[in-house]
Order: sequence, then structure tokens, then C-alpha cells
Amino acid sequence: MRFNQEPSYRHGTVSKTAVILANLGTPDAPTPAAVRVYLKQFLSDPRVVEIPRLIWWLILNGIILPFRSRQSAHKYASIWTAEGSPLKVHTEKQAGLLNQKMTERGLAVQVEYAMRYGNPGLPSVLEKLKQEGCDRILILPAYPQYSATTTASIFDEVFTHYTRVRNAPELRLIKHYHDDDAYIESLAASVRAHWQEHGRPDKLVMSFHGVPKRTLMLGDPYHCECYKTARLLTTKLGLSKDEFLVTFQSRFGKAEWLQPYTAPMLEKMAREGVKRVDLMCPGFTSDCLETLEEIAMEAKADFLAAGGTAFHYIACLNEAPQWIDAMADIVEQHTGGWPIAMDPQLQAHALADAETGRARALELGAAN
Repeated sequence: MRFNQEPSYRHGTVSKTAVILANLGTPDAPTPAAVRVYLKQFLSDPRVVEIPRLIWWLILNGIILPFRSRQSAHKYASIWTAEGSPLKVHTEKQAGLLNQKMTERGLAVQVEYAMRYGNPGLPSVLEKLKQEGCDRILILPAYPQYSATTTASIFDEVFTHYTRVRNAPELRLIKHYHDDDAYIESLAASVRAHWQEHGRPDKLVMSFHGVPKRTLMLGDPYHCECYKTARLLTTKLGLSKDEFLVTFQSRFGKAEWLQPYTAPMLEKMAREGVKRVDLMCPGFTSDCLETLEEIAMEAKADFLAAGGTAFHYIACLNEAPQWIDAMADIVEQHTGGWPIAMDPQLQAHALADAETGRARALELGAAN
């Protein structure tokens, strides 16, 4: 076996602690070619598609990639921003704000972000941290609810990378935080803020990303964790069982997935006389294709076409200050016992540098 090149050893080097905020990923551009590269990596993951490899290879390369890449590129183009892919933009900003928050708390933690599929990929970020002397690494998935299709796939990639590393770091991996009180309160705060500005709906719909039903039957806890998140959130909001609904979106293929499905339920509610729906996606911590296009555009159109009169999409947590605080709480909890307390003088310098950086960013923004 060939190992990655180790950094030059220097006696007395102080090891560092890093946190990687790991998200699903995104194409590099909203073009058929870039989407094809992304989809091939994503849909080739055996954690994502549990079909015999040869059969799936033929389906993926002969049917899905040639046709779906162009369709998906059109969808990505509809939500792409001047800064780039919304998911990547939000994840990068979250990592920067979390890094700043840890400094404010006097904790010497280097925060980076990485993607399971696409760029920056997990292996490249792990190697970067290795070269920079990080010997303690905490993996923070952007998925609050655990699923083998998402969280476990991140773990697979991390462990696979370290089979090629001679001097592996100390690793901690966060499995889930679907019931973390700070996360739940962040969701509740976003709903309260929306209702304070726009009033309350007839129904609050919480749409989670779907997975095949067989994953539940085989022991994946994702379904149960989604419902626990919904229960804790609606309890904080003081909602009765008639005032909310849990659904699952993004069904793919002909197999049965977790139900009820989001789009058909929205149409059914509209036909039954529900006039206004507010919809949020608690399983996504950053807005992305599945929230901005599938929900805020397509699902809205379906609901209104079926007779609804008002559809409000409540944005993901993104860079909400309460969510950044919640992430910092989660990181503190999972780095317990690691020597990460920052020297006060170093903290003062770091905060001053951060303030200078913010001022410069504002200047550049104003100039543009």
C-alpha cells in the first residue's frame, strides 16, 4: 500500500484541532457537463443507491446520466446566484462564522468545510489539515438526522482516506443532533420570526428529504429521527396535531419511499380547502436545489394550481445567528476533553484580525 506523503517532522510542533462542516455537495457550475460529473459521483455511491453494481452501472450510464444531467442543469440554473451554488455559498459562510464564534468563545479550533461529492472534496480538505498540523479532527455533518445514505457515507469517505495515511489524527464524528435543544430552538426561532412578519398559516408542513422505505425496514433510524425533530419543534411552537404535517420529498425511481410524499399531500390539502400553507425543511441546514427549486418553486406551483391561495417557504437556517451559536454548542460538546482553550492574548489578536477582515469585506461590497 502507498501512503500519502507525511509533512516534514519538526520536534516540538504543537498539534492543532480542526472541525470539518461536511455537506452533501453541488456541481461546480449549472451546466450539463458539470452536473453529469457531480451526479456520477453522487449516484455511484453504494450508500445512496443499493442496487447490484453491474445493473446500476448500466442504468446510471445508459439512461440516467445522458438524460437527467441536462434536466438537472436547468433546475440548478434557476437557483444559481452570482456567488455560485447556494448550498456551497451557505456552507462556506457557516464555516467562517462558526470559526469566528469559536474564537469569540476562546477556543482554538480551525473550522473548514467540505463536500461529500464535488468540491472541495473531503479527501482534499483532510489532506490540507494534515499538512497544517491538525492532529485532532471533529467531523460535523450538515445533516441533523442520521441516515446511512448521508451521514454514514461521510464517515465512509473519512475512514477510506485514512487507510492511506501513516500517521492518522485523533478522530471524532458526530452522528446526529436531530434532538439537540439549540438546533430545535433555532428552527423554532425561524418559524416565529416568519409568523411575526407574515401571520400564521392554516398548516405548517415540515418536509424532509425522502429515502426508500426499505431503509427503514432494514434498521435505518432516519424516519424516526425526522419525526422526533418534528415533535420537539411543534411542542416548542405550541402546535396541536391538526396544525402541522410531516412529509417527505425528492422521491426518485419507482420503489416506495417514506410517506406521505410532499407534493401529493400539498395538492390534497389544497383540494380539501386548506388556503395557506407554510413549508419548512428542517433536515436541510443550508438552502439548496431541493429547497429553493423543488419546494419554493415546484411545490408552491402545485399547491396554488390545486386551489391553495398562499404558499410561504420558510428558509433554512443558513447563517442565522442562533444557528451559528447552536453549531458552536454542538462543537463544544463533542470536543470536550481536547486541549482547545485559547491563550487570551492570541484570542485578542484573532478577534482583531477577524474585525479587520469584516471591515475589508464591507468596503469591497460597497465598492462593488
